Amino acid sequence: LYLSLLPQFISPGKGHVLSQLLVLGTTQIAISLTVNAIIAVTAGSIAVFLAGRPLWLVIQRWMMGTVLTALALKMATDAQR
Repeated sequence: LYLSLLPQFISPGKGHVLSQLLVLGTTQIAISLTVNAIIAVTAGSIAVFLAGRPLWLVIQRWMMGTVLTALALKMATDAQR
């Protein structure tokens, strides 16, 4: 996917193609790494915050159970059609 999308941003008339590829690739990697690191740190902070609250764990279990039950019922009713 990366190699199929990247060539549209490369212009042979603006310099060496390899250097353009390296600059675009490095930029994409840096941005992706930064965004993924922010997501990971935020998720870790939220997990630590919520893990210290037993009520939240009970609510979360009930919510997930409800969602999974609803999905199971939907699958069961769709299979009968």
